[in-house]
Amino acid sequence: MNFLHKPFLIIVLFIGISFSCNPQKDITVSTTTTTSTSTPKVISTKKVKNIILLIGDGMGLSQVSASQFYNKNKSNFERFPVIGLSKTSSASDLITDSAAGATAFASGIKTYNGALGVNTDTTAVKTIVEEISKIGISTGIISTSSIVHATPAAFYTHTKKRSMYEDIALQLVSSDIDFFAGGGVKFFNDRKDKRDLISELEKNGFSVSTESLPTNTKPIFSNKQGYLLAPNGMPKMLEGRGDFLSEATKLAIESLSSNEQGFFLMVEGSQIDWGGHDKDADYLISELIDFDKTIGVALDFAKLDGETLVIVTADHETGGFTLASDERGDYNKIKPVFSTDGHSATMVPVFADGPSSEEFGGVYENTSIYDKMKALFFENNNQ
Repeated sequence: MNFLHKPFLIIVLFIGISFSCNPQKDITVSTTTTTSTSTPKVISTKKVKNIILLIGDGMGLSQVSASQFYNKNKSNFERFPVIGLSKTSSASDLITDSAAGATAFASGIKTYNGALGVNTDTTAVKTIVEEISKIGISTGIISTSSIVHATPAAFYTHTKKRSMYEDIALQLVSSDIDFFAGGGVKFFNDRKDKRDLISELEKNGFSVSTESLPTNTKPIFSNKQGYLLAPNGMPKMLEGRGDFLSEATKLAIESLSSNEQGFFLMVEGSQIDWGGHDKDADYLISELIDFDKTIGVALDFAKLDGETLVIVTADHETGGFTLASDERGDYNKIKPVFSTDGHSATMVPVFADGPSSEEFGGVYENTSIYDKMKALFFENNNQ
């Protein structure tokens, strides 16, 4: 048969298997089977008004898989119709750090490890927050780390070294960010220069809380909002952080979506990465499940809204994390295994749902995520 002249069809059959899970023990395969009821995705003709970018720091494909095996609920990752792969190397290293990785998303350039919002010559480059704010789009960042940590900081700062936390905090005060939530209050009110950045934020139109997220069901969104709820990073899920990430995401969406021009929201599950660095499977998996729940919040809003694109990806993989068989080689039992306490060079998944989600299929550089997001925002605003 000459395949150059005759069309042919390849059919790929995926067989689903149900798993019984316990986050403290090995996983054993059950005998229950499931049947897929998914239907073909119709490509939306709507333009993108809002984008929610969720970044699982250090989240590779094995981490995503762990959220399915160990999650008592069905994983929200399974709701995405479009999946791609992102290449993560930085300008300086084959293995990126979070600063260079987040700068790729925020500014569309490859830079050196440790850099935030600057190129390899330490020259400032515009962030997507700066660019879309000029056309009236509201912006927000949420993180389970300090709000001045590498990933959230890349969206509002221009700093040659990621560890310059007090300088990064100062730049947040005068940035275009409209909503932020995370830890790091000590960099605002316990500084070497004795400046009170909480007061400066309030002078710039922010309502700032250092205690908790609002508990009233219908908060008033007359001001910009900032929540600094821990001295540095937020507590671990295993230490009782609770629903901070999902609740902050709900709050941000409620606030930012009041802007008829649209909004951009970055949500980071920071401590997936920290669990990988610690080679602590319970820590990693608990953070991943919390991130999975937060993805559900974004997808639920997007489904009702119809004009919101949801993107989930990672800056890099951490830990060389693998779901291996147990010590006896039992293929019916899974044991989490780490090969390093650092990052790895592996590609990371990109999940997308909503209008123009088909743009995120394929294999591409991490900078392409910025390119695609910017193009969609400006297309919608006829720029």
